[in-house]
Amino acid sequence: FRIFVVGIGFFSLCFLMTSLGGQFSAKRLGDSPFTIRAEVLGGLESRGVLRKISDMLEVIMKRIDTLSKRDNMSDTRILDELSSSIDRFQPAGLIERIQAIAQNVSNMAVKVEQILQNSLAAGRVRDGIANRCEAPQDPKYPECSSKLDWMRARWTSDPCYAFYGVDGSECSFLIYLSEVEWFCPPLPWRNHTTSTTPKPRGKRQAAFRTDIEALLEQVGTGKESLIFMKRRIRRLAGQWGQAANRLGEKLKRSWRERKKILVHVGFLTEESGDMFSPKVLKGGPLGEMVQWADILTALYTLGHSLKISISAKELQGFLGVPPGRGSCPLTGPLPFDLIYTDYHGLQQMKQHMGLSLKKHKCHIRVIDTFGTEPAYNHEEYAMLHGYRTNWGYWNLHCKQYMTMFPHTPDNSFMGFVSEELNGTQKEYIQRNKVNNVAVVYGKEASMWKGKERFLQILHRFMEIHGTVYYETQRPPEVPAFVKNHGLLPQNELQQLLRRAKLFIGFGFPYEGPAPLEAIANGCIFLQPKFRPSHNSLNHEFFRGKPTSREATQYVVISPQVSSQHPYAEQYIGRPHVLTVDYNNSEEFESAIREIMTTKVEPYLPYEYTCEGMLERVHAYIQHQDFCNPGVSIGNDSKVLPGNSSSHFVRLPNSSGLTWSGSVAGPSTWPPLSAMRLLLSEEGQSCIEQCQDHSLVCEPTFFHFINSKEAFTQLQIQCDALESEMNHIYPAFSFSRRDCCLQKEPLLFSCAGFHSKFRRLCPCRDFRKGQIEQSYHDEFLRHLLLMGEQPKIKTNLEPIQWHLSAQKKLNGLKNSGKEKKKQWEPSALPRPELFYLAKEIDVCLGPPYEKPLKVLINDQYQHSDDQIQETEVPVYGLIDRRHAG
Repeated sequence: FRIFVVGIGFFSLCFLMTSLGGQFSAKRLGDSPFTIRAEVLGGLESRGVLRKISDMLEVIMKRIDTLSKRDNMSDTRILDELSSSIDRFQPAGLIERIQAIAQNVSNMAVKVEQILQNSLAAGRVRDGIANRCEAPQDPKYPECSSKLDWMRARWTSDPCYAFYGVDGSECSFLIYLSEVEWFCPPLPWRNHTTSTTPKPRGKRQAAFRTDIEALLEQVGTGKESLIFMKRRIRRLAGQWGQAANRLGEKLKRSWRERKKILVHVGFLTEESGDMFSPKVLKGGPLGEMVQWADILTALYTLGHSLKISISAKELQGFLGVPPGRGSCPLTGPLPFDLIYTDYHGLQQMKQHMGLSLKKHKCHIRVIDTFGTEPAYNHEEYAMLHGYRTNWGYWNLHCKQYMTMFPHTPDNSFMGFVSEELNGTQKEYIQRNKVNNVAVVYGKEASMWKGKERFLQILHRFMEIHGTVYYETQRPPEVPAFVKNHGLLPQNELQQLLRRAKLFIGFGFPYEGPAPLEAIANGCIFLQPKFRPSHNSLNHEFFRGKPTSREATQYVVISPQVSSQHPYAEQYIGRPHVLTVDYNNSEEFESAIREIMTTKVEPYLPYEYTCEGMLERVHAYIQHQDFCNPGVSIGNDSKVLPGNSSSHFVRLPNSSGLTWSGSVAGPSTWPPLSAMRLLLSEEGQSCIEQCQDHSLVCEPTFFHFINSKEAFTQLQIQCDALESEMNHIYPAFSFSRRDCCLQKEPLLFSCAGFHSKFRRLCPCRDFRKGQIEQSYHDEFLRHLLLMGEQPKIKTNLEPIQWHLSAQKKLNGLKNSGKEKKKQWEPSALPRPELFYLAKEIDVCLGPPYEKPLKVLINDQYQHSDDQIQETEVPVYGLIDRRHAG
């Protein structure tokens, strides 16, 4: 190794001299490898200097030639002799006088390499480890030999190998492949006592935060995008604090673990190009920054430990990855419980983490504005069936993608928040609304092209205001009758919306936050109906996105975009949202007249309030765990003794199924008791089938219905049963009488459908204003508020349960008090689940059309000793007016 260092130093010296002006020439016959042929200015003195250099190089070359033939000489002796030769050459003070040096060091490089190899071979013999560093033949490690060959050829391709001690020797290759990458078996002569398993981090309880100053410091400065985000965080800080206090009251006795979370905002990094920051003050899109600001605030307010990264260098430092190009894995544990990033950040993580990304990807949450569908997410399937795009193919669980709006239940709905008004503000808006004022949704002049026809109709009824960006001249695309304010600060824009009656969209941008803000300020949102619906085949915007929303001859991947803002159309609707055909002048004019005479109050869905988002993010962090493999009914559920072996029971007055109360299923979120198994029509997606029954598709339940038993219980006769990768399975083909099971869990999808298949659809109910939560969840949360974790018992016969419940309820009643009603066993339905919590017993049975009456200790109502008979929603309740 020392000889190698000396050689490197010598080559560096040669390079330095030639870089100062040397002129190269071809070697003449009879010249030595270092003979100089140059036209040197400066006379005989310079020629003498060059001749002296040439003579010294000749001496060094002869020494190297001699040393390369003496294998038995020690390393120290070789080093001393070579050093003594080099020491004779003292170029100090002469270098500046050298204008040209001809060099040819290829022969010298060969000689130095011979010395290095001979020295390494001799060292291995001396140490007695030559045989230890041969490639082991172990069938448990079939790739060891091929990986060794790769290391021999490519170990210098990434500095991370040298970081882990690889130096080009066989032993260093084997040590790396056995202790860092695990492709080779552990070497028996290595000391393994030092590699200890790291101790798990101690758990700490999370506490709500209301002071946002520490968060603002972490966000940083230097970009207009960051300044915008900090202003938003500061403006909404009061509402986040109030929401934290309200949610804290609901969850005051429940344990919340404080997670270590990395937030890497990839699209704002210089490495990704950061196209957003320069456009913040020029009318560019702000929706992504709005969402990221709210995500940061929600995570911080919930009390978790945050690190924020807005550069690839910061990302590399926080992850603790070795320097280089990402070829080497992390050797220690991931320093974070969760990582929130976007597609740009995911690509940067791949570059820096390399092999480690696959190991740790279950901790990642991808903020994905428009969502990613299973057919695009699965790399192999996407390649085979033409779904490959620039953004998909990461093979994540699709619930790891978190969207701005609930486009599809296949992804998780992250959302954002809009400013919530108090009672006084709402009254002020009601008093000061102007019925004939309209504000146009469109900050860029290009959005106004071709819109003058229906703007003329609107102008007959209303005064039109715009907020189009311009620098010096009024944009020519904006008609003269429009009062253009230019870009407005947020507070001025809110004042304009609170005065206006109408907020009108032009069809683009899709699904932004502005319509919700307008509706929250008392406006009616008017948007165009798309005919035909927009998708990746007929609209450039959706091309290349991993959510095609397209229809082919037989297969439709996901619902197409039928309006500018499908969420507002579907989940809010009239009177706050009107969706009409702008090409139909009569329909458009009729809508304007209706808006002018309709009175609406400011409205904001609960899921877009600060409290709603805190509740939702908290639920994700508490319940979503993608690091443990999925479960299925084949090996994770047990049938109770004396009961039917079926996992499903028929729903009353329905052809659908629900999970049997006699089966102890695994713990899931949402709970299995919320599941409703339905069979779609041919050509119908599970999203549509569930919506037809006022339910929502729940992909978590696909694991439990992907079985032949599910087909049997739905009274489907299968002539054949097959299992393969297909994003519409499990499904039934009526033409072939085939029952088709899903082979790849990552392809379970609510969105896809096929004209020749009927799909098995797992549905559940949902809370109005919080679609990600079921009534089952909500009721269980109320039980948790009583102070203790509920114990779920499913092994009690009905009569035993009734006696236990009667005893418990009688014990709660004080003597002489009212409400001493005795419940007879025959008056109670057979329970599916029996929850025991502090001072409460509740029977949760199959779905009923009327709420089940139970006795609840009125302590929940903040009263001391009264017992109250209360109506509560039962799981699967059809009439949701009783929920509350």
